[in-house]
Amino acid sequence: MAMADGADKELDEVMEELDTLLKNPDVGAMLTARGINTSLALLVAEALHAYLKGHKKEAAEDLSTAAEEIAARLNRAAPDGNAAGGKAAS
Repeated sequence: MAMADGADKELDEVMEELDTLLKNPDVGAMLTARGINTSLALLVAEALHAYLKGHKKEAAEDLSTAAEEIAARLNRAAPDGNAAGGKAAS
């Protein structure tokens, strides 16, 4: 059990580092330049963390929300379905 606890703690630390990284202004600027919405990236990261912790319902809801929002942003950016190589703000 101690190994599992250690692995769980490591996952928590990695996800915390990802959260901190996504909140870094320099990283945010780089992602924005790529057309990536940092709030959505944070939501996806939180959903992944929830999934890894076994909170599948929460993960599914958050991933579904993120997927719907990304798809809507792509459609608004390019109604013809050609979202400039996927670089539209999402």
